[in-house]
Amino acid sequence: MNATFPLAEFPDYRMSPDQIPETVCEILDDVSRQKLKKKIKRLLIEQNAIMVAHYYTDPDLQLLADETGGYVSDSLDMAKYGNESDSKTLVVCGVRFMGETAKILNPEKRILMPDLDAECSLDIGCPVDDFTAFCDEHPNHTVVVYANTSAEVKARADWMVTSGSAVDVVRHLKEQGEKIIWAPDKFLGEYVQEQTGAEMILWQGSCVVHEEFKALELQELRKKHPNAKVLVHPESPAQIIKQADFVSSTTGIINAAKEMDAMEFIVATDNGIFHKMQQAAPGKLFIEAPTAGKSATCKSCAHCPWMAMNSLTKLAHALENGAHEIFVDPDIIKKAIVPINRLMDFSKSPQQLAGDA
Repeated sequence: MNATFPLAEFPDYRMSPDQIPETVCEILDDVSRQKLKKKIKRLLIEQNAIMVAHYYTDPDLQLLADETGGYVSDSLDMAKYGNESDSKTLVVCGVRFMGETAKILNPEKRILMPDLDAECSLDIGCPVDDFTAFCDEHPNHTVVVYANTSAEVKARADWMVTSGSAVDVVRHLKEQGEKIIWAPDKFLGEYVQEQTGAEMILWQGSCVVHEEFKALELQELRKKHPNAKVLVHPESPAQIIKQADFVSSTTGIINAAKEMDAMEFIVATDNGIFHKMQQAAPGKLFIEAPTAGKSATCKSCAHCPWMAMNSLTKLAHALENGAHEIFVDPDIIKKAIVPINRLMDFSKSPQQLAGDA
């Protein structure tokens, strides 16, 4: 069940439309694109740097990461890859919490990002002072936070989880008799709670992309594509998840597209993932789950405005000028590494978790 804690005492940290920036993607002609890519490749070699890119970033960045021996993946896996690399500099194409996580796991390395203003609505919606005060009022609860949080929030947590590991970790904690504070995504928290039956207090945050998917319009789209399978990220509202043929993390969704027999898929997550899905399953059709309709405000329209801030131009600038470096206080790193290591140690156990955020 949901917590008996009165929601009147628990502010809604979901973002209003006027707080969400406009989604602006870089548009380049072929000459400019190739010139920038050549420059970035040179700078990566000169600076003993490697780039990692999230599935939601521009295809140009994902392709460049692949071409230069970098890595395209989900948030925690990106940071882990940087830890395994001999490079002195790790360029993180994603949003700020990903850069911070990379710094926590690689404190000796220089971590650069194309744009430090690339935030995350879940991170913004979980301010550390409010969250710390709330946790302090409930000292008998185990604090579990999603990867999409700041270094400071992770430092206050007992466990960090990803979308692929959350159910297994929370089920384990329930078996230990633990009561849980969950933050920040209320929809993912509701999904985890339903799957595990754990006693959880849910922080009231949400992802501006996933909360936009429309249940009624999805029903109508399914009628037009009766053979399509519906793949859903668990940050989506419950009425979207109920219509899913498969619910999983970004990595899980890509693998499902490759392994399932269907030739058509309706996908409820950021449309930046389509690049990697098309690589993994060429010849299959991928359709965006609807964000527009009778009840729509559609500010993000299935693409994170902060992910869109990453670009080849900004990446070249960061490398050329040493700009947009991520710093995390060493004391915060010492605390934040604890819940991250708990997850990584747990993932080595027989449960063998299925994917990341």
